[in-house]
Amino acid sequence: MSLGDRSSQALKLDDLGGRFDPWLIAITLALAGIGIIMVASSSMPYATSNGDGAFHYLGRHLVFLGGGVLLATILMHTELKQVEKSGQLLLLLCLLILLAVWVPGIGRSVNGARRWISLGISNFQTVEAVKLMFIIWLSGYLVRHRNDIGERWSTLLKPLGVAAVIVGLLLLQPDFGSAALILSITLGMVWLGGASVRNLLLPGVSAVILMAVIAIAEPYRVKRLTSFLNPWADQFDSGFQLVQAFIAIGRGEWVGVGLGGSILKLDYLPEAHTDFIFSVLAEEFGFIGVCVVLLLFVALAWRAFAIGLRCVEMRRPFAGYCAFGVGLWISLQSVVSMGVNLGILPTKGLTLPLISSGGSSVLMTCAAMGLLLRVSYELDRARRVSARLGSAAQSNYPADDNDEEMPSPVSQTTAGFAAISPRLGRQRVEPKFGADA
Repeated sequence: MSLGDRSSQALKLDDLGGRFDPWLIAITLALAGIGIIMVASSSMPYATSNGDGAFHYLGRHLVFLGGGVLLATILMHTELKQVEKSGQLLLLLCLLILLAVWVPGIGRSVNGARRWISLGISNFQTVEAVKLMFIIWLSGYLVRHRNDIGERWSTLLKPLGVAAVIVGLLLLQPDFGSAALILSITLGMVWLGGASVRNLLLPGVSAVILMAVIAIAEPYRVKRLTSFLNPWADQFDSGFQLVQAFIAIGRGEWVGVGLGGSILKLDYLPEAHTDFIFSVLAEEFGFIGVCVVLLLFVALAWRAFAIGLRCVEMRRPFAGYCAFGVGLWISLQSVVSMGVNLGILPTKGLTLPLISSGGSSVLMTCAAMGLLLRVSYELDRARRVSARLGSAAQSNYPADDNDEEMPSPVSQTTAGFAAISPRLGRQRVEPKFGADA
């Protein structure tokens, strides 16, 4: 093959596109659709009692959902290599916006917690953006240090130290639920990135003990814990919210009381359209509806981890770690949110992703799904390039005595990239764009 032919082939490879994962799109749309229905149903009585229009919170939810779709679209059309380059800047932004909540005129306090900054038209909860930006930075860090993180303590302690700083700033707000979530995502990602269980055991156990001490240091957290263990002991005070959630879930039985038929949302169940929207869903759609939502989140987590694993196998570690991070975030937060509603976990201020009303959460969850869809797009593009190169190797390089020293196109595209995935531990091949022709 002549140099001109090879250049032409390279240009054709550059023109190859991918496709966004259709299952991921379908699951996301299904959860967002359920969210719209449930926000409309659960928020109407609360909005009316506050003197707002019946559709006040639904309209607000749709506005933020539209903004989230815009953010997702931008990320879906942004090359991951550009996202990876911005990792250090995003980490700096994480720290700045967490500190901004304490700046007079910028930070906002609600119910004694300083978790929001003013955007003029609305308040924004900073931790929602921190989750996504921290995942992007940590993914880049794991790529750069994938050969050392399983061996060197100093390499492992840096991301844990950064996470500790973020967790500390969150505890000052205070936001214990988000702090625990960030810590869990960090431990999960560094383990997937190659850190050994032996090395993670000491910092992990230390973090759990420290978080437990912090949890019982504040009287209101102790009150939450005791009410979680026995909400019926003080069902008209500290256990009131959880008892009302139990009643709502129990009323749903198998098929629910029907859309709009919830009684507990009529000012009996606090935060019915945000943190406890799952209880209203269980009351109106019953056990079957709960199973549908649960299966959708399981499918979303499975798809995220499957895409991440395939990316690692295709030698696209940054994309893989981003998928793992988003998968951990959505799955852990949904489990905690549903667990709180079911009385399995102590009360935390975490929304149900894509379903609960909450502008900051909706915006950044949509952005995270946009990043995950971009990962799926580049993975599919890599597969197409790999398949094209494989067919080209068979058609353009026939067996010939004069071609014994001629390298195949596949070997050329993967030359110089021979790292092994730390966790999976076997050789993998990734098509590399722009290789020498």
